[in-house]
Amino acid sequence: MRNPPRWLAKLSWAGMITLSLVTSAQASPTVLREIAGATSAERIEADIQTLVNFGTRHTLSETVSETRGIGAARRWIQAEFERISATCGGCLEVRVQAEVISGQDRIPVPTEVVNVIAILKGTTDPNRYVIMSGDIDSRITDPLNSTDDSPGANDNASGMAGVLEAARVLSRYRFPGSIVFAGLSGEEQGLFGGQIMARQAVAQGWHIEGVLNNDMIGNIEGINGVIDNSTARVFSEATRPAETEKQARTRRFTGGEVDSPSRNLARYVDKIADDYIDNLDVMMIYRLDRFGRGGHHRPFNEQGFAGVRIMETNEHYDRQHQDLRTESGRVFGDTIAGVNFEYAAKLTALNAVALASMAMAPAPPSQVTIEGMVSPDTTLKWAKVAGAAGYKIYWRLTTSPQWTWGREVGDVSEHMLKNIVIDNYIFGVASLNADGIESPVVFPGVIGAFWE
Repeated sequence: MRNPPRWLAKLSWAGMITLSLVTSAQASPTVLREIAGATSAERIEADIQTLVNFGTRHTLSETVSETRGIGAARRWIQAEFERISATCGGCLEVRVQAEVISGQDRIPVPTEVVNVIAILKGTTDPNRYVIMSGDIDSRITDPLNSTDDSPGANDNASGMAGVLEAARVLSRYRFPGSIVFAGLSGEEQGLFGGQIMARQAVAQGWHIEGVLNNDMIGNIEGINGVIDNSTARVFSEATRPAETEKQARTRRFTGGEVDSPSRNLARYVDKIADDYIDNLDVMMIYRLDRFGRGGHHRPFNEQGFAGVRIMETNEHYDRQHQDLRTESGRVFGDTIAGVNFEYAAKLTALNAVALASMAMAPAPPSQVTIEGMVSPDTTLKWAKVAGAAGYKIYWRLTTSPQWTWGREVGDVSEHMLKNIVIDNYIFGVASLNADGIESPVVFPGVIGAFWE
């Protein structure tokens, strides 16, 4: 045993603190395996049904009723977060974020767009945040139809239910970094809830390590006839939208087109699936989102934060943004009949483990640089981060999608890879905690930095 045992505090469902002795070599991986098996398809089904029962959750819909409309839905979500917090002894800080939006194509009249978020504050690095988001709102064919039924069971009650379930599971534990569970509004009208939250995060000086946006995580039957419950997609942007001309020129000569923070966040999620989630293969999609479409990770990307979209692999377009109807025997509408709850629980588990792993690990290394021109050796340097017990250097062929080789190098701030030529590979560095839990990998330079 390399390190002495440590105590891990965990909250039971009843809110009582229990202490179990866990060795440092086993503690974090054991907890991650527990988390992977803790999500409940039954609870997710109940939450989706509750959200569907509000009739419509359109951003412009009823806000006074206690039983119908987005006002009732967001108050229920807030109450559910508060119930979860009560179970863990008040561990969640529940907040409401609101702004009045008007003069937009899909919000023509002044409308309050309201987010509901819950924060599980970190114990030692509370200003480092990892975020799981889902969308509160729904829509049907006409994006301005705020009165007719719009159940939005998969799009996106599934994602919102996943956020609530992840909060139930992860609130049983404490982590060095902070975890945020976010219900965002106004997505269908123009990604306004994400814009509100991202702006507030910048104003409050949050260090956001990653945003996992969950938008449609419950459908396994595609319009193409494929039925598949064993894969998921993770979309990620190529480069930051605010990249300067100088940074673009550097990237032209050094590479990094597929090593933005968001891309390495996607790789991290893929590895979590491989290591902890049974019967799930993640497809990394090298695009910000689907063609001509958007999601709530984008506003965070536009503020410079790493963010990805997690979703099902095969979409069924008859069940998206459709008036409820049947035509020539063909059924349209996003009803609960189209949701597979076990699959939604699996993707929720993927999120929960990824969030927990990032919050357990130290922050990604900063100020990563690389040297090795006209040399047989490659040297990487970085600034140490608080809480790191060591670092790991990764490298791969320039054509490889995932990190292929890795070497733990100890608690140092630089390391030379002997006889590994800089020209032939892509390189990166990750931070490790005492249990070997890793941060996402950081590609050298501003191109790959999670924060400047």
